[in-house]
Amino acid sequence: MTRPTSPKPRRVATRVPAFALYGETGAPDAQLLHIEPIAVRSARYRWEIGAHRHQGLCQAVWLDAGAVRVSLDEQMQTLAAPATVVLPPGVVHAFRFAPGTLGWVLTFSPRELLEGEAGAAAEPLEALFERPVLAALRAGDVAIERQAAVWRALGAEFDAAPSGSPAITWLARTVVWQLGQTVRMQRAAPVGAARHPALYTRFVRLVEQHHAAHWPVSRYAQALGLSTERLNRLTRGEAGRTALQVVHERVLREAQRQLLYTRVPVSKIAFDLGFEDPAYFTRFFKRGTGCTPQTWRARQAP
Repeated sequence: MTRPTSPKPRRVATRVPAFALYGETGAPDAQLLHIEPIAVRSARYRWEIGAHRHQGLCQAVWLDAGAVRVSLDEQMQTLAAPATVVLPPGVVHAFRFAPGTLGWVLTFSPRELLEGEAGAAAEPLEALFERPVLAALRAGDVAIERQAAVWRALGAEFDAAPSGSPAITWLARTVVWQLGQTVRMQRAAPVGAARHPALYTRFVRLVEQHHAAHWPVSRYAQALGLSTERLNRLTRGEAGRTALQVVHERVLREAQRQLLYTRVPVSKIAFDLGFEDPAYFTRFFKRGTGCTPQTWRARQAP
């Protein structure tokens, strides 16, 4: 069994940086679904990934071969492959990989897996990413080998179509569902207490279910057992935006999808999204995009 012999990851005395992808700038809670081999980024940094966090983004690491020393806040643990690490949004973490470690790193916004599939993806996502998990897996287990194959398929599909394809989302949902099953069966111990990121994922799920019903922010807060002020603090911390901005962005994305993939009149799209007045929908859309729905649709035409 190969274990890292290097010193433990360096502590960061200054403010812990937040990244979409380590070492790259990006808006918190970016509309992101990204997978890459461990070596792609880790080898660039001599196999050490310093302390950082991902605002509004979940991350899962899958080890096929090698080992990693994981630092989570004040806790530290070494895992040898096969193993997995599950990180909810906002958790401060650092990695030191044994040189040559093989595996994958999946980073994504919860809404990327929830949109359009709230019922199928929401519960596994919430349960798996409620808190950090470090799990040593059983080598040679048929289920583990089958899951490793899905990770490889996801990586291959992303490499072939990095700008996005439906298969990437389907495979990522499969990876999350399988991870949830694996962690539960392996009885892996969660690390640390439940954190605010679990509430943020629940909020994203509620937005997915009710954005077309135009729930007020107070109703989302009530469903989560929070005050409106606390909900806004939560979303600002995890997504860099107010709760209302998160809801409006979801409505806007759905409007853009319908404009792009259907030919139904703008007035019907407005009614489908819960707007009683198509003229108000047009004003809402223009505030978010800078142009009317008709103009936006025309610009997307080949």
